[in-house]
Amino acid sequence: MHPVRKQRLIMVIFIVVFASVAVGLMAYALRENINLFYPPAKIVSGEAPVDKRIRAGGCVLPGQVKRASDSLDVSFLITDGAANVEVHFTGILPDLFAEGEAVVVNGRLNGDGVFMATEVLAKHDENYTPPEVAESMQGTDEHQNTCEGMSYGA
Repeated sequence: MHPVRKQRLIMVIFIVVFASVAVGLMAYALRENINLFYPPAKIVSGEAPVDKRIRAGGCVLPGQVKRASDSLDVSFLITDGAANVEVHFTGILPDLFAEGEAVVVNGRLNGDGVFMATEVLAKHDENYTPPEVAESMQGTDEHQNTCEGMSYGA
């Protein structure tokens, strides 16, 4: 083989190996940071992973928000119309957080089926429902995809 061709072949092999390693490392890093969305029905059915960072969303059930008097601990139930999930959060809730409104929570599901939220996101106006929440509620009632019109029966 000619020395110039041999040098080109080595360079091409080096570039392919380097690119493969780079893609593999990026895929590994992204795998740890993926934040998948699960509606309450999938969480209750056991489809959501335990102790992995996930997102969940639904409507806050009226009358189910419990605030600790001596700390920033809050617990509430979210629903998609088919199932309810208990959420625990320590921190300051968004100003637009309210019963009967749509929320998306980030955190981990513990072994008892309780969602331990690290972040609570509330909708930003009266006509908005987060896309993930709206999609998860479409299966339960195709005509009403907002929390206000939703029936809250378990």
